Amino acid sequence: MYTDDLAAGVKSRRWLLALAALVGVLLLWSGIHPFERSTWWMETAPIFLAAPVLFFTARRFPFTNLLYVLIALHAVILLVGGAYTYARVPLGFWMQDAFHLSRNPYDKLGHLAQGFVPALVAREIFVRQGIVKRGAWPSVLAVAIALSVSLIYELIEWGAAVAMGQGADAFLGTQGDPWDTQSDMGMAFLGATIAMLLFSTWQDRQIAALRARNDRAPR
Repeated sequence: MYTDDLAAGVKSRRWLLALAALVGVLLLWSGIHPFERSTWWMETAPIFLAAPVLFFTARRFPFTNLLYVLIALHAVILLVGGAYTYARVPLGFWMQDAFHLSRNPYDKLGHLAQGFVPALVAREIFVRQGIVKRGAWPSVLAVAIALSVSLIYELIEWGAAVAMGQGADAFLGTQGDPWDTQSDMGMAFLGATIAMLLFSTWQDRQIAALRARNDRAPR
């Protein structure tokens, strides 16, 4: 049984390494010749902050596979936005034409993910560490954490606008919308809420499976 568990663990690590390699390849593509280098650094900074944390916690506190996949997808959104700047992403132009929108909406997809993924990260930590145990409270507080992340990001954008003036336009991506900040936070709230409503049960099943695997592992 221990041999089977060890083999499963190695297989899981290989799968995660493949996922990390895929993100790494996309990072190289994104960074070779971005539309604007300073904007690229600002848009991709969360990846460079999160990657070391994920690496050093992978053995002592591995997240569920669901969460690793969602984190990777969020990284993809950031890298594509960094390469083109959010207002120039081709997928956004397709969405603008398909849904007859007044602007490129790719940045809203980014802010949706900015609520979706951090909320699930916070909820997993709350549940697994026993920080919050009862009823809907882990989900409620996870949404609050996601909104806090969104608030901090908007404050960073404000600081960039003050420091860089017109040079921060590509990073801000407002596209002339005076309510861009409010709608960004609204999308983060929507993403966090969707994550809690649709993914909490799936996350709980994966947490239970992860705990069972850890309990069977040799000490």
